[in-house]
Amino acid sequence: MPQVTVRKGEPIDRALKRLKSKMESEGVIEEVRRLRAFETPVERTKRKARANAKRGRVKVRFQFNKPGEAAENAENND
Repeated sequence: MPQVTVRKGEPIDRALKRLKSKMESEGVIEEVRRLRAFETPVERTKRKARANAKRGRVKVRFQFNKPGEAAENAENND
């Protein structure tokens, strides 16, 4: 469970906002919403498709290609 320490003189609403963003980034809120009610097979399929798409975007984003490598791959594929 994510924890947030309230700093001296910090408003509570600011600490709550930090906690909410931390929980959102770790996927806690999404999991609670998912477990709240029965999930139909169609909803499960959509959720898994969204998760796969997100993983694909992250994978593409963090691939470390050399600057000229993308151009070489495009030429080789033609």
